[in-house]
Order: sequence, then C-alpha cells, then structure tokens
Amino acid sequence: MSRLYDFHGGIHPPQHKDAATGSPIQALPLPPLLHIALAQSVGNAARPTVAVGQRVRKGETLAEPDGRLSAAVHAPTSGTITAIGPHPFAHPSGLPVDTVTLQPDGLDEWQPRQPLDWQQADGNTLRQQLQAMGVVGLGGAVFPTHLKLAAGQLATLVVNGAECEPFISCDDLLMRERAAGIVDGIRIAAHALQAGEVLIGIEDNKPQAIAAMQAACAGTAYRVVSIPTKYPSGGAKQLIRILTGIEVPHGTRATDLGVQCLNVGTLYAIARAVLHGEPLLSRIVTVTGAVARAANYEVAIGTPLGWLLQQAGVSDTRTDVIMGGPMMGITLPDLAAGLPKAGNCLIAKSTALFPPRPPEQACIRCGDCASACPAELQPMDLFWFAKSRQLGKAQERHLFDCIECGACSYVCPSQIPLVDYYRFAKSEIWAAERDKKSATLARQRHEFRQFRIERDKSEKAARIAARAAEQAAKLATQAASPVPTSAAPAATGMDDAKKAAIAAALARAAAQKEAKPLSEQHTSGLDDAKQAAIQAAMARAAARKAAAEAAKAGDAANPDSTPTTTPTQTGMDDAKRAAIEAAMARAAARKAAADAAKAGDAANPDSATTATPAQTGMDDAKRAAIEAAMARAAARKAAAQTAQADNTAAANPDSAATATASQTGIDDTKKAAIEAAMARAAARKAAAAEAKKDAAP
Repeated sequence: MSRLYDFHGGIHPPQHKDAATGSPIQALPLPPLLHIALAQSVGNAARPTVAVGQRVRKGETLAEPDGRLSAAVHAPTSGTITAIGPHPFAHPSGLPVDTVTLQPDGLDEWQPRQPLDWQQADGNTLRQQLQAMGVVGLGGAVFPTHLKLAAGQLATLVVNGAECEPFISCDDLLMRERAAGIVDGIRIAAHALQAGEVLIGIEDNKPQAIAAMQAACAGTAYRVVSIPTKYPSGGAKQLIRILTGIEVPHGTRATDLGVQCLNVGTLYAIARAVLHGEPLLSRIVTVTGAVARAANYEVAIGTPLGWLLQQAGVSDTRTDVIMGGPMMGITLPDLAAGLPKAGNCLIAKSTALFPPRPPEQACIRCGDCASACPAELQPMDLFWFAKSRQLGKAQERHLFDCIECGACSYVCPSQIPLVDYYRFAKSEIWAAERDKKSATLARQRHEFRQFRIERDKSEKAARIAARAAEQAAKLATQAASPVPTSAAPAATGMDDAKKAAIAAALARAAAQKEAKPLSEQHTSGLDDAKQAAIQAAMARAAARKAAAEAAKAGDAANPDSTPTTTPTQTGMDDAKRAAIEAAMARAAARKAAADAAKAGDAANPDSATTATPAQTGMDDAKRAAIEAAMARAAARKAAAQTAQADNTAAANPDSAATATASQTGIDDTKKAAIEAAMARAAARKAAAAEAKKDAAP
C-alpha cells in the first residue's frame, strides 16, 4: 500500500452525489439544433472550414486549430450547416462567440475513421492525431491534451479520479462503466510520456469506481490508490501532493519535477481518438438539482443547455442553473448556449439546496480562510488588496497561486465572496498586461513606421542623385563629342536662307496690313497675282531643297570639297536677295494700285469705264510676274545643275572649265530676272499714275 500525504487546509462540504449515481449513464436523442462554439480550449477559437448550407457527416472537421493552444471542432452528427456567427456561450459574461449551428438529419452518418497504431508511431505523430481530434482536458480546464503529452521521461503519471466537488459524479460513472477504455488511454499516455509508474487516485467515497478500476488494471503495473475524501483533493497540485509527497511551488510546472496529471475523462477521450479515430464529439454530463430525472447523460457537444434540462425534467425553466460544481462553477446567463467540452455538470438551483446567502459583512480577521486555503495563502490580505485595487501588492502575495476553489468563501463567517474579489483582481491585472502589450506593440509599429519613412526618403534622395549624376555625365559626353566640320557651311547657309524667308514674310505681312480693301474689279487680278506669287515661292523652295541635297551629296562624296561649294553658295545668296527685292517691289506696286483705285472711286463713283485700263494693267502685271517666276525657276534649275557639276568636278579636276561656264550662265540669268522685275514694277507704277490721272475731274 502506497504512503499517502496530506495538503494544507481543505473542507468537507455535503456531497449531494447520490441523486445522480443511482442509475447508469443515460443516452439522449439528438436535439433539433446543435450550437458548436468555436472556442473550445484555453487558446484561440478555431477557424471554420465549412460554409452555410454545406452538408457534413459525423466526425467531419468544422473548424481547424488556430495555434498551439487551440483545438479542432467536429460535427457531433451528420446534418446541414444552417448558420455560422455569434451565439450565446456558456460564460459568466453572457457575451456571444462565433458558433457553428448544425441541423441534424437523423442519419448519424459517420465519415471514414482512421485509427492510429500508437505503438509504432512516434510522439510527434501521436500529438498531431490528438490535436486533429480536438482532445482537451475534460476536468474543467480544457487545456490541449497534445501539449500535456509533450513532456518525456517522467517519473510518475498521476490519474485524477478524485472528483471531489459536490454534486458532480460524471467521472464516477465513467470509471464504473468504462474502466477498460480509461486503462487503454492510460497505456497510450504512459507510452508517450515514458512514465516510470502510474498512480490512479480515487476518493474513498467511490467504492464501485475503485473496484472497477482495480479490475481493469489487473495484470498491469498501474496502482489504484484510495485517498481520503476532502475538498479540493481533485486539484492537480493537491493530488500530486497526496500521492507522491511532491509540492509544486509557484511558477513551476509539475513536469519539471517529473510528474504529469491527467483526468480519467481525458484519458478515455485519448483512447477513442487513437484506437478508433473518433474526435471528441460528446461527453458525460451530470444533470442534477431541481430536476425530476437527475442522472449522468452522454450528451453531444453543442446540445442546447435549456433543451438538456428539459430532458432531465427541470421543474422551473426560469430557475438559475450552475454549470460545474457549487464551489467553482458559474451561473449561466443564457440557456440557449450549446454544451461546451468543459461542461461536466448542470445544477438546477432551488431554495432548498441553495438557500439565499446572508448579506456581506465586514472582515473580522478571524483567520478561518487562511486555515482552509489549500494553497497556503493569506486570503484576508488578498481581499484587502483587491478591494483597494492595490494589484501590485496582491501579486506579491501570490494572487495567481489561488486555484479559486472557494474554500475560503465557504468558511468565512462574514459571508464575504472572497473568490469574486480574487477573480476581479486577476482580470484587472490581465487587462493591464494586455494594454501594456498593446501599447508596446503600438510603439514598435510607430517606430518602425518612422524608420520606414526615413528609409524611403533616403532611397528617394539616392535615386534622384543617381539620375542627376547620370544626366550630368550624359551632357558632359555630348559636350565632349566633336562636331563634323563639313556640316558648318551647310548650317550657315540654311540659317541665312531661313532669315531671308522670315524677312520676306514679315515684309509681305506689313504690306498686307497697310493695304486697304480693294474694289471689286481688282479682286480677280489680285487673286491671280497672289497665286502666281505662291507658285513662285513654292518653286523657289523646291529649288533651294534640290540645291541643299546636291550640296549634301557632294560633301558625302568628297569631304574636302569645302572650297568648291563657295561660288554656288554665293550665287544662291544673290538669287535669294534678288527674289526678296522683287517680292518687295510687287508688294509696293499692289499697294500703289490699291491707293489709286480708292482715290478714283472717291472722285467719280460712276466711272465704271476706268476699271478697264486698270484691269488691263493688272493682266500685264500678272503676265510679267508669271514670266519672272518662270525665269527664276530656270535660274534655280541651272543653279542645281551647277552644284552637281561642282561636286563632279571635285571628283574629276578636269571638269573645272565646265563649272565656270555654268556659273557665268547663272549670273546672266539672275541679272535678266532682276531687270524684268524692275520693269514690271515700273509698269505697275505707270498704270497706277494713269489711273489716278483719269480719275481726276
């Protein structure tokens, strides 16, 4: 027989277990709807993997874990997903959480199950199987089981079958009826943890459970130990102390001392997940208190709690209901919530079982709370610090070592709800830590943003500087490149020609601005003269273009032919000057004719016959302009031929005499064109004077 140890404090409240242990575990039909909350562990809520309207089979994954501390959620039966969203949750706050609502189809159709050969699998594969099956601690803490099996080379595996809290008897019935399944789970856990010994602690008020477990463990090295009934012997630290004598100090894990503790319900779920490939879809729930059929029921996860109480025959649907035990449980704000994996007991309250608590009075510092505290704390000091919000001092007094068992509140003569104050202080500290983390994260994000802005500015400045340097280098390269010498004369000639054309255009514009509107009889003559002038200008432009192309071709054929182009270029400049002078003379003649016509019309409005000599004069002038244009075109053609001959002479020096003759012809033609233009100007002037004389009275 193993030696037993004791822990400090503890109480002996009434048990109230007999009402639910008189019958075996009861099966229930499926409810109309199942509300499976996604938050089924101490970690993050699982992420949904199904959609509204989708049909699922029993055991199919509804949501996958979100992190190490998260647990998967599965369909307790086959049916259709009708909603995914906020729904009331079994929590004191009453706040809704994301929930998958499943409408059963009554077929209870399983998806294919995949058992695991745990004896051949390594520890990592086993832990992945348990996480995928959604197995968590069923003693109330819902800590992910795959993490509890991560430790190795442990001296002792402690199996918790104490179930010390009043009213709760689900573990008792599980050990009575399904001891073999629990032992299968013990084998798997002991293999994963490589435990040296296995100790199964059961309170001595459960003789049938002790006998069943002893029979199931026959032929193994597992030892079933009967321990004294005392609350809270079912706490992990307290049970480890009773069975091994090891005290787990503050801030230390039991695994650091070579011990791990698992609940019998958790071990049974491990066996179903590994040996049968079944996720955690249901659990045993004690339904007791003010109900007609108090018993332990096997209930699907997500079953509405109000519907479950109706199946047990609750006497008053408006009564308060406790989930858990009377010492550590919570009062449910909304019975529409679905059953969570942590829901081990439902107690319908009545005044007979739970008389109204007397009003709170002042603390008399009797010390009874300190005597009853199993964690060996000073509850009265924690109470004062929590009430005065001196949270730092409360932490110094090991506030977080409190397991919230309620023993101090149970023995307090002043009826102070001490655990409520401790929960408030813990929540305030957690909130302050969250705010601090949020502030730290915000500061880090701000600092990184400032760093990013400065980095972007620096990179932008570097890019601009690089582009500026590249542009400067390009300009320097262009400036250093030599300009071909053969292009200089041509460019000079083009600039002179452009200047001459601009000067001629300005002269024509000034003449047109000074001219008055002509009478109707002069319109036709002026239009003809304008067309002749335009055609002459176009002919000159064509001649200049031909001469430029000929010069360019000559330069390409003989780059050293710069001296040979000088006579041609000079001739072109003289011709251009003569053309400009001729255009200016024509403009002056047109102006004079317009002035004369205007004076004649003003002196004799009826002198229509005077239009005939003027019109005849305009025809002669037009004819002379056309002849002059033809002469200029011939001169330009001859100039182009001369340029071509000069290029040929550069290639063949014997042709110099021919080029000289051509040049002489060009000069004679130019002189003739100038004389013709002057004659036309004189004729127009004489015609204008005669018209003016005829118009005089």
